[in-house]
Amino acid sequence: MALCRCSTTEAENSLLCFFDFFFCPCGPAVPHRCHSNRNMAADTTVNKTFAAFYQEFCVQLKININKDVLEILDKTFKSGSVCLSRTFTLDLPGNGGRRAQRLEDEDVLVLSKCLQNDGRVTGLDVSYNNISDGGAKHLADALQLSSSALKFLDLKFNNIQADGAEFLANSLKSNSSLLSLSLSGNRFGDRGGVSMSRMLQVNSTLQMLQLSDCNLADRSVAALGAALNRNTALQALDISRPLLFSRQEEWAVHFSQMLTVNCSLLELHLGRMGLTDSGMETLAEGLTRNRSLRYLDLRCNRVTRDGAHHLAEVLKQSKTLEIIDLSSNRIEDEGAVHLSEAMATHGCSLKELSVCRNCIRTEGLLSLAQAVKHNQSLTHIYVWGNRLDEPVCQVFSELISSGRLLPEHTDVSPYQVDGRLFLAQVFQGLRKQICCIDRDHKRT
Repeated sequence: MALCRCSTTEAENSLLCFFDFFFCPCGPAVPHRCHSNRNMAADTTVNKTFAAFYQEFCVQLKININKDVLEILDKTFKSGSVCLSRTFTLDLPGNGGRRAQRLEDEDVLVLSKCLQNDGRVTGLDVSYNNISDGGAKHLADALQLSSSALKFLDLKFNNIQADGAEFLANSLKSNSSLLSLSLSGNRFGDRGGVSMSRMLQVNSTLQMLQLSDCNLADRSVAALGAALNRNTALQALDISRPLLFSRQEEWAVHFSQMLTVNCSLLELHLGRMGLTDSGMETLAEGLTRNRSLRYLDLRCNRVTRDGAHHLAEVLKQSKTLEIIDLSSNRIEDEGAVHLSEAMATHGCSLKELSVCRNCIRTEGLLSLAQAVKHNQSLTHIYVWGNRLDEPVCQVFSELISSGRLLPEHTDVSPYQVDGRLFLAQVFQGLRKQICCIDRDHKRT
């Protein structure tokens, strides 16, 4: 016989509240009928006891309570800090200064149970922990449920291997809520990368995917490029630092073809790809025809003056490309001159450029400074790590003092010693990304 809440003891009533919070089809935001005369108190109780519910699940599943998680939940859900009409992100990164106990797979199991029953949690940051394939499976199970509300999931630098990546990829084939997924730093290799490419062929929701430092190889990189021929949702992709064995740069062919037809990608990170001038020429063919890309990251490659020339031809024709990161290449003076001429072209859309550490000397740097003077759309330029002789110091000092180049939009700052002008390094650089998923949404 069902218990009547109005006739139960306080202990029984507390147990029923726990049951309703997680399993009542009305959801946690609906006040319990037994509290009809004190709705405000009921709302506050939900906030106060979320950590207690976490503890209850640990007891039920016979899992040790993670004191760090408990402390963070207490702070997140303390009275008055979370409104029931708002959504929020749980931040549980393992690289926090005071964290003593990193998350394991069993901790993720408990959290996934909580996520399945609280639609207010739309963001989860569990980066830099000890999560492996088992933990990835628990999160994949939660993502497959129709009740999943997660929009942001950060799993970077855990211990997820190919099986875990496959679990997550399969769950995202049917998931319609997740907008951003970061798996950077998980060494799941080619098989995991191929699983992600297959997911992108059918997923129509995901907007950001970070797969840098994942030990992707030739097959998975090519597959990711091919998948974006059909995908029309993804806006940002990072595949930096794969482990490519072929010297033919076949991946550049796939990405060039993709850029020709893709009209949704805004941001592409291709750092540490081993890109050469030949690959840059291939990539430029697609970039010239592309009408959406705004941010191109080519840092730490092997692009020289010839590759810079191909990129300059892209800039002369592109109406969308706004940010280019060429830091840590070797374009030298001639490559800098090619870029400067392109930036001086009427209609060039470039706004931010980094050519740090490119073996550029006086001629190339002066030509870049002239481009800044003549192209009013170019607002950010970063040049540290090149040969900053006195004429270069003088012209950049003038750009900054005149207000043409704001101090916060470059990585050098002028100073004088014994009447001579020098440039000091300022630790500023290009934005790491332009696409951003708001992790804390108000529910409409």
